[in-house]
Amino acid sequence: MSGHSKWATIKRKKEKTDSQRAKIFTKIGREIAVCVREGGANPSENSKLLTLIAKAKANNVPNDNIDRIIKKAAGEGGGANYEELLYEGYGPGGVAVVVESLTDNRNRTAGDLRHYFDKNGGNLGQKGCVAFLFTQQGQLIAEGEDINEEQFLEDALEAGATDFFADEDVFDIRTEPADYLAVQEALTAKGYKIVSAEIAYIPSTETTLTDEEDIKKMERLLEMLEDNDDVQAVWHNLDARD
Repeated sequence: MSGHSKWATIKRKKEKTDSQRAKIFTKIGREIAVCVREGGANPSENSKLLTLIAKAKANNVPNDNIDRIIKKAAGEGGGANYEELLYEGYGPGGVAVVVESLTDNRNRTAGDLRHYFDKNGGNLGQKGCVAFLFTQQGQLIAEGEDINEEQFLEDALEAGATDFFADEDVFDIRTEPADYLAVQEALTAKGYKIVSAEIAYIPSTETTLTDEEDIKKMERLLEMLEDNDDVQAVWHNLDARD
């Protein structure tokens, strides 16, 4: 599931089928397009773009595709104008859900999301209905079998990290929202492979589901949200620990 178990999301995405991979390409392409329009097409001057290019490559997006998206967003071919919108709602059993989207048609996106929530025992709410249950933090994910955890922790803290989690060869670094790109640059300069860097919605409390039907509905809701091209990220407060 998406959310604060970010490494589970990354590992699962690597196992996507071709059709699902195409959706990932579409989502990353939209992020790159918006990033270029906001900060320019030169990765050396737009650190967020550099991060997105790394993210695209980690998801096996071909270099030609990346170059084409950047050129198009920079004005060589036009393209749709995407709007960043945040949606909030409750899933089955009262699980809080925050959905980040990039859309060129807000009515379509809102209609789709409302349908997904209704179909799976939840409801799409008003702005602010669940956001107070989350805090925004910078979140970086690093991967590498050869990473020395103790040394990486030291380097991350020196770069400005505020928290650190490890799960085998995947590392989750937390920062203040304004610092995540600077921390990413510092760790990349030391040779670490950062596969994701973003501002995340981290739940301050968690909700546990015990009813099997609610669990199935929540899984289905998350799958439907993640499969929608307009949806960029889904955050929730479901306690998804094994």
